[in-house]
Amino acid sequence: MTGTDIAGLLDLAGIFVFAVSGALAAVRQRLDVVGVVVLAEMTALGGGIVRDLVIGAVPPAAFTSLGYVLVPPAAAALVFFWHPQVARIMPAVLLFDAAGLGLFCATGTLKALEYGLSPLHAALLGVITAIGGGILRDMMSGQIPAVLYDRELYAVPAMLGAAVVAVATAAGLHGAGVIAGAAVLAFVLRVLAMRYRWRAPLPRGVTGPPPPDPRDLRD
Repeated sequence: MTGTDIAGLLDLAGIFVFAVSGALAAVRQRLDVVGVVVLAEMTALGGGIVRDLVIGAVPPAAFTSLGYVLVPPAAAALVFFWHPQVARIMPAVLLFDAAGLGLFCATGTLKALEYGLSPLHAALLGVITAIGGGILRDMMSGQIPAVLYDRELYAVPAMLGAAVVAVATAAGLHGAGVIAGAAVLAFVLRVLAMRYRWRAPLPRGVTGPPPPDPRDLRD
């Protein structure tokens, strides 16, 4: 198995766990089967579609790869029929979600660089690749996007991972090692934030608890 094959499998794994996240959000909002599938699709593919449209990689990869088409509905079906069991293993799902975040911010930045964007703009697009689907999920399910109150740091790890790829590439460093290092950095920071409940700082003088995390809500 080549490095490209491994990267492709990791990409599909990230799409799967993001789709599970979207489908679970739909279940919590008591949406029907159409809503479950739509939220799964948008969460898994939304960020990548936005990236590809911005850089002119059309049609987007989501519409040219059979795996991209089949994996989100498979995740939606899993959640639709067995959502209580899936919800019970959420800690494991969140670990894979953190891995997907790290992978997508790194590969999204690299693809933007390959299409000629500057390091700064490529890093921005890498962050959008990683968090864009989650923003669409929250907006479509009637929630404040979680990245706007960044509990347990979600956007910040993506920013750091994307920045590492952009800076390394600008310095002439390339290869799988750069992508892996950036992805691991984002993954570790995200896991530590979940473990120790880190969050982005509030404006000066603002106190009080953050908005409730939709994942904390139970029927």
